[in-house]
Amino acid sequence: MFSSAAEVKDALGKQQYIATDEIATVIFLAEKLGKPVLAEGPAGVGKTELAKAWAAATGRPLIRLQCYEGLDETKALYEWEYSKQMLYTQLLRDKLSQLLMDAQTLTEAADRLAAEDNVFFSERFLLPRPLLQAIMADKPVTLLIDEIDRADAEFEAFLLEVLSDFQVSVPELGTINAKHQPLVLLTSNNTRELSEALKRRCVYLYIGYPSLEAELNVVRLKVPELAPNLARQAVELVQRLRQLDLKKSPSVSETLDWARALVLLNARQLDAHTLDTTLSILLKHEADLQRARRGIAYREDTGHERGAHERGDPMQGMRRLRGREGRWSQDD
Repeated sequence: MFSSAAEVKDALGKQQYIATDEIATVIFLAEKLGKPVLAEGPAGVGKTELAKAWAAATGRPLIRLQCYEGLDETKALYEWEYSKQMLYTQLLRDKLSQLLMDAQTLTEAADRLAAEDNVFFSERFLLPRPLLQAIMADKPVTLLIDEIDRADAEFEAFLLEVLSDFQVSVPELGTINAKHQPLVLLTSNNTRELSEALKRRCVYLYIGYPSLEAELNVVRLKVPELAPNLARQAVELVQRLRQLDLKKSPSVSETLDWARALVLLNARQLDAHTLDTTLSILLKHEADLQRARRGIAYREDTGHERGAHERGDPMQGMRRLRGREGRWSQDD
C-alpha cells in the first residue's frame, strides 16, 4: 500500500505514532517482502501500539493473540464446539434413528455414522481462534502475536508453519490456506531467547527507550494539556531514572501515565513534594522507589551549598546521585 518508507512514517504519524526512520523502513520492507515483523525491546516502549497504528494506517482489522505460558494450538488455532455438536445430535436424534434402523451389525452402523462425519466436523461447528481467524478472514487483516517470548518453545515451533506458508492443518478438514496474507507483527520483551528458525522467517526490529527529544515529542502529542516546561522537566527526570540500576525502569507508557497524573493534579512545577507523592506511577518496586528518593533527599540536605534558587529542584539531587549511590552524575 505504501511506495516508500517516508509514506509509512507519515501514515503512522497520522495515527499518533511517532516512528523512527528505522521503524518506518522495517515496516515498509516487511510489507513488500511479505514477511512478519519481529519487534523486540523492553516492555512499554510501543511495540503493541505499533501494531495498532499499522493496522489503522492500512485500514485492516486487528486480530490479537496474547501469548502466555501454556498456550497451545486449541487456544490459538481452533476448537470444536462440542456443546453445539451435542445439541445438534439431540435435535437430529430421530433422523439418526432412521439412518441406523436397518443396520444388521454394529460395524455397519458405525460405518454409516462415519459417512456422516463431515456433518458434525465441518466449519459449522468450528470455533476459530486468532490464528485461524486471520487465515480464514474474507479481507486482509493485521495479526498481532503479542509477547511471543512468554509462550513455550513448542508453541513457537508450531508457529513456523503459519509464518512460512500462511496455512494451517486441521485433521478433520485438511489444510486451510490463507485467503489473504495477513500483515503479521510479533512482539517480544526478551524474557527468553527466541529460536533462530523463528527469527529467520521475520524482519527483525529492536525498539529501545527513546531519546529525550523523541520521548518529549510523544508526551506533547499524547498529553498536550501538560505545560511545555513541566513536560520537559518530567521527561528529563525519567531519562535519568533509566540510568539507575533499577529492577524495572520506567517505560514510555508509564511516562505518559505520569504526565496525565501531573495534569490531573494541576501541577505547575516538578518540586520534591509532587515527585515524592507521584513517583509510584513511574516505579513499581519498593527498592526502586527508595533508591530514587535517596537521591532526592540528598539534594534537599545539601541544597544550601549551591544557593537557595536550586532548593526544591529534584533534578539537581538526581544529578549528584553518584555521591550517595555511586551510579552516575551530571557529567555522565
